[in-house]
Amino acid sequence: MLAGVLVVAQAVLIGETLGRAVHDGARLGELGPRVAWLAAVVAARAVVSWCQERYAVRAAASTVAELREALVIRATALGPRWRGSARGTRLTTLATTGLDALEPYFVRYVPQLLLTAVVTPLLVVVVLGLDWVSGLVVIVTLPLVPLFMVLVGRLTQGVAERRLASLQRLGAQLLDLVAGLPTLRAFGRAEGPRERVRALGDANRRATMGTLRIAFLSGMVLELLTTLSVAIVAVGIGLRLVDGRMDLVTGLTVLVLAPEVYLPLRQVGAQFHASTDGIAAASAAFEVLEEPLPEHGAATVDLARARLVLDDVGVAAPGRAVLAPAHISLALGPGEAVALVGPNGAGKSTAVQVVLGLVRPTRGRAVVVPTGDRDAEPVDVGALDPEAFWAQVAWVPQRPDLGAGTVREAVLGASPSADDDARLAEAARLAALDEVVASLPGGWDTRVGRGGLGLSVGQRQRVALAAALVSRRPVVVLDEPTAHLDDASEEAVVRTVRALRDEGRTVLVVAHRPALVAACDRTVEVRSALLPQAADAPAGVPA
Repeated sequence: MLAGVLVVAQAVLIGETLGRAVHDGARLGELGPRVAWLAAVVAARAVVSWCQERYAVRAAASTVAELREALVIRATALGPRWRGSARGTRLTTLATTGLDALEPYFVRYVPQLLLTAVVTPLLVVVVLGLDWVSGLVVIVTLPLVPLFMVLVGRLTQGVAERRLASLQRLGAQLLDLVAGLPTLRAFGRAEGPRERVRALGDANRRATMGTLRIAFLSGMVLELLTTLSVAIVAVGIGLRLVDGRMDLVTGLTVLVLAPEVYLPLRQVGAQFHASTDGIAAASAAFEVLEEPLPEHGAATVDLARARLVLDDVGVAAPGRAVLAPAHISLALGPGEAVALVGPNGAGKSTAVQVVLGLVRPTRGRAVVVPTGDRDAEPVDVGALDPEAFWAQVAWVPQRPDLGAGTVREAVLGASPSADDDARLAEAARLAALDEVVASLPGGWDTRVGRGGLGLSVGQRQRVALAAALVSRRPVVVLDEPTAHLDDASEEAVVRTVRALRDEGRTVLVVAHRPALVAACDRTVEVRSALLPQAADAPAGVPA
């Protein structure tokens, strides 16, 4: 509203100042107050424009951050199986560069849309009151601008969606390539995906250039349309000024107001490509947010007095007609260490995810059996409260990610207790972390970056092992903890597994190396198998 009032005030002051100077021959001294007011109005318009831009940027940053956080939380709740799918891999691109398209949408398009809804009707009424002929021309030509915008928008929408899809596909391919680059280099195939990445990059470039081409063309069309409309108003004013049917002050005022009438709509059209990119990104984000979450129960159980049981469990592998794992049965409880062994792709990590309730089995069941009460019934893992369940599990992956902070905080967590120092020293000795700490410039107080930046993979692994030892969580899961370690680090892992078992904890290990397998009480071999319908399919017919 303030912007609209200032536009009218500026036009009236310009019209009166120039009219008196040209028609009445007024000198600068006589026009001084009007010139001062005009300068104040121009300064006020600049302040209003700055405030609009500033708070629009704030709102955009806040909204994008909120939406990005909601996406990450939702993806976490959807589980590892969804995140490993094609839609899950595209989420990384969407949550980073994809949502960045919302910033110009909020900063430029939405404010211009609001200005159009407020300022344009106000200016039309003012022009109509000053000169009904010019007002009629404006009323007739103004609807042509949104009409052309709709026509351009129908063309732009598909281009924006294709651009976002191309960007997500490129991001997913690059993430897969980076993750598999060590393996490709080991087999001498690191140069192979180059042409594929180049083709994806070219596709993204073409989609981006197509969006920009339409944006430039739409801007040119709208500029031409509004320029012709203002020219019609100016010609009418000029003819009536020559005939003496209009005074100069009114003519100049209407002439200054005419471009301002079309300006908000023209800016909306110029920023329309930003709206299409933003809406495409928002639509993709809300598709993820509307994904149904897996159902969980509210039951609780003390894992320090319970056994984890898999009974003939099989899980259908996504995109393959196989069960991985297939027909796996195991039972482990406090004071036991069990190793899952088997070939790559057999489903060892998936079996761990079933135990933790992250993946629902296709067949069989995963239950927790309380050992302290003979009358207690087994509880299905899916019926447990996941937060209470996972709070009792310590997880040591292949490549641990550490939060930003000191090494001490990475091991002890945010709330250390009084007796943690003794446990810290013992855990550091067993995990061979004391050697790492001794080599660090700040010892235990050495700060590491997010993800463990500043430490090698082996050093991060030792920090994670020490954290599992220090924690009092009754269940410890280690997913191939020796995959990227040397012999000395492997010995530290073996000592840690034995120490955890001797403390009476339940230890589940995904293992390949013989030394780690030998440290466990028993092994369970994990195999995959064809799904029954795939096994029964006739020869030559895809299952």
